[in-house]
Amino acid sequence: MSLILNSKKNTLIVRVDGDFDLVTANEFREKIDHSLEETVSQNLLLDLTKTNFIDSSGLGVILGRYRKVKANQGEVIICGAKPAIVNIFEVSGITSLMPICNTEEEAWELLESKSVRGHENG
Repeated sequence: MSLILNSKKNTLIVRVDGDFDLVTANEFREKIDHSLEETVSQNLLLDLTKTNFIDSSGLGVILGRYRKVKANQGEVIICGAKPAIVNIFEVSGITSLMPICNTEEEAWELLESKSVRGHENG
């Protein structure tokens, strides 16, 4: 697995290329946590377009990052996940916690709408 990390508009964008499993979960956790702190990003956008497999270790890491980001009033959005991975997210309940978008563009639209709503209420 390889990770490409970028920061844009207060959001850490993580592009995951490869399987997300027990072997790669710790590396993912460490790199994301470090990048969230360094970039002071409030939101996390996970692009799983190039991910073919995820196991419970990967799910656990995603949930841990979700808790971290939400503790800072941020949003976590997943985009580009293949149908088999979306099914795993549905069965595990992740879809009730964070939105799954088909494309990165949809994810940005959703993030921007949440940002607008947050400012209206705050």
